[in-house]
Formats: sequence, C-alpha cells, structure tokens
Amino acid sequence: MTTHPAKAAKTRFSLESICPYLYILPSLLLFSLFVFFPFAKTLFLSLSLTDQAGSAIDFVGLDNFRSVLLGSSSRDFWFSMGVTLRYAAMVVTGSIVLGLICAILANESFRGRGLVRTVFAMPMSISSACIAVIGVFALNPTMGIVNSLLGTNIKWLRDIHYALPSVAAVTVWMNIGLNFIFLIAALQNVDEALYEAGAIEGANFFQKHWHITLPCVSPTLFFLLIINVINAFQAYAQIRLMTQGGPGKYTRTIIYAIYLEAFQNNRYGMSAAMSVVLFIILFVLTLIQFKMEKKVTY
Repeated sequence: MTTHPAKAAKTRFSLESICPYLYILPSLLLFSLFVFFPFAKTLFLSLSLTDQAGSAIDFVGLDNFRSVLLGSSSRDFWFSMGVTLRYAAMVVTGSIVLGLICAILANESFRGRGLVRTVFAMPMSISSACIAVIGVFALNPTMGIVNSLLGTNIKWLRDIHYALPSVAAVTVWMNIGLNFIFLIAALQNVDEALYEAGAIEGANFFQKHWHITLPCVSPTLFFLLIINVINAFQAYAQIRLMTQGGPGKYTRTIIYAIYLEAFQNNRYGMSAAMSVVLFIILFVLTLIQFKMEKKVTY
C-alpha cells in the first residue's frame, strides 16, 4: 500500500512547521513558569487589595497606583526613586568608565597581561552577597582598611552623605568584571590598521582611543549601558546586606522599598503596583536608549 504523494507532502509540511516550536518548548515552559506567570500575577495583585498572606481579597482597580504615585505612599515612593536615580547614575558611570579603562590598559602588550586580565575579570566570579560583606568589612569605621589607608574615622555606611556613594562604589567594583570582559572582547576586533594610521597622523595615546577606540566599541558600550541601567535599578543584595536602606531612608532604593512594602508592611498590592511602575520606568528608559542608537557606529 502506497501513500498518496499529496498526503505525504502535507504530513511532511506539518511536521516541518511544528518542529521549530518543539525545540523552543522547554524554554517557553520555563519562561512561562518563572517570568510570564509571575508578571501576570503581579499585574493582578497591583489591581487588588490583599490580606497578610498576599492573597487577593478584593478588586480595587487603580487605587494602588493612585496611592503610590499621588496618595499617602507617594512621598516615600518618589524619595526612593530619587535615591535609585542617584545610585544608578554613580554605578552606571563608574562601572562603564572604569571597565573601559581596565580593558584599554589590559589590551596593551606587556609582560603579565594574562594575569592582569584575570584580576580585572575576577569580581565577576564573586557573588554580590560576598562582595557586599567584603565591602562592610572594608568600610568598617574602626577596623576597615579604607579608613586605615586614608587616615580618617568616617562612618561610611552610617553617614547620610557617604552611605549611598559607598554602596555605589562597592557595586562599581562588582560590575567592573562584566563590563571588562565585554569591552576587552570588543577591543580584540578593532582593526590594528586604524591605530597605525592614527600613529602616522601623529595621534597620541588619548587621541587614539578617543577617535578610534570609542567609535569602534560603541555597539558594546550601547549594550552595556542598557544592561548596567537595568541592573542598577534592580540592586537589592548590597543594599540589604550593607545598609538595610539606612541611615534613615538615604539608601532605600526602589527595589528595597518594594521588598519592605511586601514583606514588612504586608501590603502586597501596593508592592505589586510599585513593581509595575518600576517596569514601566525601565521600559521607557530602554526606549529612550534605543532612540540614541543612531549615534552608535556599526
């Protein structure tokens, strides 16, 4: 018995059309379980009044959002947003600039270059919790190495003027490794002929990297800008372990405020609304960054 050619072709076409989806099915299941479902649940809770266990007990519409943005909780929310913006500005600028400087230096030819590259990339292999603990010991006002080297007696994590920059500095150290690895890889693809042409034209070290290196690695810098901004807005572990949002509220970033609202105040609906607002802010920032993409040289 033979199969009709048209029927066989139809069966083959069906299998070919379904096969790609079967390959991505495991990823879709994981994303659905750990990304899409939590996001949908957050949206649902943001429109609901919840009990102390976090279960929705009544639909309240946009009341949670009005309270977060304009109502009784708006002052704390916008204060935390301001803290987050200052923290993100310090972390993103410091991480990318220092990562680029380390990459440029490690890309030069010198003895022991491999060891230097390993040292620069090493913070990437250390968890944020471990780096936060190291930062707490280093910034200890009595036994910390920072005060010992500077000859000062500053309470770095308890002073309202130094607490946020101190946490930001520790985060910069934590992020340098990631930025360094991407940028050193980008520098490997820069054509040496461009540097040779620059040397013939009399360009010095700084002119060479300003006019040649930066345009050539601009796609990587653009990618790192987006990643670093998102990571800075999502900072939690270092805040939790180093300052617990103090002194006062001067290091209470938006993520830590969301945590406190949910797990200390037991207001899960408000916490979910704050999470949705944060998502919208990050989405808008990402769109603005992509609008700047025309300045990137590919």
